[in-house]
Amino acid sequence: MFRRLAPFALFLIAAAPARPYEEGAHYRECLRAVHDAPAHAADLAAAWRLEGGGLPARHCLALALSAQGQPGAARAELESAARAGEAVHDPMTAALWGQAGNAAMLAKAPAAAITDFASGIAIAGTEPVRLASLLTDRAGALVSANRTTEAKADLARATVLDPSAAGGWLLLATLERRLKDLPAAERAILEAAKREPTDPDIALEAGNIAGAQGRADLARVQWKKVVDGAPGSEAAAAAAKSLALNPG
Repeated sequence: MFRRLAPFALFLIAAAPARPYEEGAHYRECLRAVHDAPAHAADLAAAWRLEGGGLPARHCLALALSAQGQPGAARAELESAARAGEAVHDPMTAALWGQAGNAAMLAKAPAAAITDFASGIAIAGTEPVRLASLLTDRAGALVSANRTTEAKADLARATVLDPSAAGGWLLLATLERRLKDLPAAERAILEAAKREPTDPDIALEAGNIAGAQGRADLARVQWKKVVDGAPGSEAAAAAAKSLALNPG
C-alpha cells in the first residue's frame, strides 16, 4: 500500500521550504531510522515536529508509525498533515491524502480510504500521473467496499490518464475477471504485461484469467512462472495453490 512513499519522501526533501538544508538533513536522518529503528524514528520525528519540522516531520512520523505496525495511527497523522497542507496550499497535500488512504487500507478501513483518496483527487489538479495514481488507489478501495461500478469508472479514467502504469491495468484486469468479462480482462492484463513483463502479480492474474477462460495449460505456465520466479512471495503462494487445484 505504501509502495509510493519513497519517491514522495525524496520529493518532500527537495521541496521543504523553510530551512531546506537543515530540514533535508533532519529528514534523511529520520528516514534512515524508519528502516533501522522505527520507534527511534518516531521519537526523532516527534521532537523535530516540536522544533518546527512541519510537514516533513509529520510525514516521517507517519512512516515510523506504519513501520511499527500502526497503520491507523499513521493514517491519523497523515490526515492531520494533509489538512495542515490544505490550509497553506502546500503542493504535497494531494500526495499526503493519497498516503492517508493507503494507510487506511492497511488498517482495513476501505470507507475511510475512499474518503481520503477523494480528498486527494479533489485537489490533485490535472497532472495526469498524480491523478491516475490516486484514481487507481481509490478504485482498489472501492473494490474492497464492493462498489465495483465506481471502481471500474476510476480505472477506465486512470488508464487513459497514465497508460504507462501497470498497476491500473492489473487492477482493471482483476476486476473485469471478477465481473465475468473475460475478453476485457485479457485485454487489460496484456496491457499490464507489456509494461511490467516480469511482475509476479501480473503473471498470477494472467494465469487466473487463462484458467477462467478454460485454457488450463496456459494458466499452469503462468502460475509456474510465478512460483519459480518469486519464491516466498504472496503471489507465489497463490500460484502454488492454483497449481495444486489444477494439476493437469
